[in-house]
Amino acid sequence: MKRAQAAAACIAASLLVAGCGATPAGSSGGDAFSFAIKSDPGLLDPAQVQKTTTYTALSLAYDTLVNTGADGRIVSGLADSWKVTPTQVTFTLRRGVTCSDGSPVTASTVARNVAHLTDPATRSPAYGVLVPEGLSARADDAAGTVTLSTPSPFAFILESTRYLFVVCGKGLTDRTLLADGTSGSGPFRLTGAKAGQSYTFTRREDYAWGPGGATTADPAMPGRVVLKVLGSEATVANMLASHQLNGAQLGGPDRARVSRLPGVSTTVQPNGTQEFFFHQGAGHPGQDPAVRKALLRAVDLEALGAIATGGTGAAPTGLVTAPRPCPGDTVTGHLPAFDPGAAAAALDAAGWHRAGGGVRTKDGGKLTLRMIYSASSGETMAAAAEYLADAWTRAGAEVKLRAVSDAAYAEIELDTQDWDVDWAPLGVALPTQLTGMLSGPVTPGGENFAHLTNIRYEELTAAASALPGSAGCAQWAGSESALFDSADLVPVVDKTLTVAAHDATFRITNGLFDATSIRMTGATK
Repeated sequence: MKRAQAAAACIAASLLVAGCGATPAGSSGGDAFSFAIKSDPGLLDPAQVQKTTTYTALSLAYDTLVNTGADGRIVSGLADSWKVTPTQVTFTLRRGVTCSDGSPVTASTVARNVAHLTDPATRSPAYGVLVPEGLSARADDAAGTVTLSTPSPFAFILESTRYLFVVCGKGLTDRTLLADGTSGSGPFRLTGAKAGQSYTFTRREDYAWGPGGATTADPAMPGRVVLKVLGSEATVANMLASHQLNGAQLGGPDRARVSRLPGVSTTVQPNGTQEFFFHQGAGHPGQDPAVRKALLRAVDLEALGAIATGGTGAAPTGLVTAPRPCPGDTVTGHLPAFDPGAAAAALDAAGWHRAGGGVRTKDGGKLTLRMIYSASSGETMAAAAEYLADAWTRAGAEVKLRAVSDAAYAEIELDTQDWDVDWAPLGVALPTQLTGMLSGPVTPGGENFAHLTNIRYEELTAAASALPGSAGCAQWAGSESALFDSADLVPVVDKTLTVAAHDATFRITNGLFDATSIRMTGATK
């Protein structure tokens, strides 16, 4: 999106956002960078993170072993070099790193964090998802190295450490301090908190170990970062308009207004893929691949995606949220073209014939599709569900839509399994997060909630898992395409976020700040 030529020239590539307007009297420019978050971060213990806004807050105060560059490549963090195999990664740590309380950050510090995360008593939501199961750490403080190992190959053992916030200092021995405070080595430290209102982080003057050796020495770097809890995007838009904020992310209709505000510049970044699944268990219509593919031919997926995102989405290119460890397009050419006539012929060939009222039947049973979707997903999702229902009704199905509350969703999706179509955005950062959900033991005992069995996917993911990082990207890409070829799940559209800035530049990716990228560009108050 472009505001005016002068402002557009200030918008950097990728996720670096710049606000280049002049600072009027009483604006938010100067020493404090104010950023809107949509909900309170809650518990601030890095081992217990469950919300994106918590990740946003913690990314200011904590370091990780490595970081992700704007292009998705791994760059330095607490570690300045590493050696990777399929089952382990050895990091050589930077010397002279200190915690916010002045204590040293050592290899043993990292090892203690891993031990805590993987301890069953911790019950960390990250364990087994972003942190691989069975992960262990071996520290050598004299050499300044720490080795992380897994009992079996884990392809993205290096990349997964991007989400391992390293606690240091007093927080290592007293985790209760982390409920509403921080104890990290990052460029900022939490110095003020008003639950439900704001969180203030103050810059560390001695910080010199950020991505690529970044420091906090630049005078344009703010002395404070203030996260303001603002649940309404309309309020966020109003505060951007009055220059009471330096940055925000918006996903709703107010983003259009924000993109036209004077003194505010915007860029658009990916925000996860929207997809739906067919239940392939016994007795479900989706058990037959011919039926799945026929139903897809009955739907204009491009139009569906536009409805689901209010016209703000982008064509899907894969299941992992960008920037991905394996870039590329796994979707194009692997979904059937919109052709209602071909859909009807394919359903006829599969034995589903029209009966009274236009509903198709086979062996005395109706072609019934019970579709579930989240009731909290808003009006555009409800409209998308209605569009799907209309397309499939025209094809001869009886469609029953059900908007399900967040509280009841897991029970219906995983336990009772009272559905045939499930609009279920997954939102993952690594391909390895998908394998348990898309293969293996089925629900209710396992994670495979759609009861998928795709031999090609299983073969390719097994081969990819034995290779470190990017070495297995061709196999990971092929495994996703195999799912689409079989209509096991259907990527509809990539959602996007508008990132807005006023009198500041910064980089934020998947909710994580590159904290050393924040700069104030307006005049000081």
